[in-house]
Amino acid sequence: MGFLKNIELPFLNFDVILQKYDLKGNVIKKGSTLTVRETQAAIFCDKGRIADVFGPGMYKLETDSLPVMTKLLSWKYGFETPFKSEIYFVNQKEFGPVKWGTSNPVPVQTELGLVRLRGHGSYAFKITDPCAFLQYCGLTDVYYAGDVCATLRSLLVGGISGAFASLGISLSDMTMRYKELGDAVKEEAKERCAEIGIALTAFDVENLSVPQELEKAVDESAKLSILRGNMDVYTQMAQADALKEAAKHNAAGAIVGIGAGINLGKGMASGESVGTAQCGACHAVLAAGAKFCPECGAPVKRFCSECGKPIASGAKFCPECGTKLI
Repeated sequence: MGFLKNIELPFLNFDVILQKYDLKGNVIKKGSTLTVRETQAAIFCDKGRIADVFGPGMYKLETDSLPVMTKLLSWKYGFETPFKSEIYFVNQKEFGPVKWGTSNPVPVQTELGLVRLRGHGSYAFKITDPCAFLQYCGLTDVYYAGDVCATLRSLLVGGISGAFASLGISLSDMTMRYKELGDAVKEEAKERCAEIGIALTAFDVENLSVPQELEKAVDESAKLSILRGNMDVYTQMAQADALKEAAKHNAAGAIVGIGAGINLGKGMASGESVGTAQCGACHAVLAAGAKFCPECGAPVKRFCSECGKPIASGAKFCPECGTKLI
């Protein structure tokens, strides 16, 4: 057994969060020094009780620098007795980016009802309260980053559902709001992480996806929405296609069909039903205002829109009810 002159842990492996200092059977006495590196914290414990905590720096171990240990060991008259202590070094650097993913789909409430999402991304964290973290992981000899990542992953993925609800995110704008969603998840997990001495420094959503069958339905709904909002363009495209077809086959009836298609498109855009006039002889579709059938040449009879009586050619008023004719 010997006396420790200097206590330090110059290097912590990149994946180690907490490591117990190996005293190697030695004891600590008055005048020993403690060196704590940047991004480290040192915690002294006595019989499993957390005592004094030290941030980065060099310390001379005396009663003034170990007030809690002094009280625990009842050093009323000064620091004279050599003692053994459990010393833990905590790595306070930022860990990450750590990948996360949904092992099981996450249920979220959307405009289509309850939908189960899958996703992946990354996050980063650091230890901000060494004592709280030591209490969480226990007085173990070594504790790795991977040991706490399982807890964090479950906590963060579970927060996606709440973030969706609080932000009112819809499936249609989901991909445009990944950053906003990530910030909300980080904020929602903040309090729970603080309880175990951890602060999240980042949470990023790289992708969220719906079930394949629902994805097809959403795409189809978006397509129909675009068509409803651009019916004039759709009608013009249909008209152009009909003209091309008519030119190919030199069919007069195709030209008549174009007029009917235009009227039909306008009716779809306005939500109203549209009627089409037919020849009384051959039942061909007639263009608006036509006086003769383009198929058989039969004269087109006019009828009063009010009383339904036949109207003589050139009349301006109905001879039966007096309705003004257009």
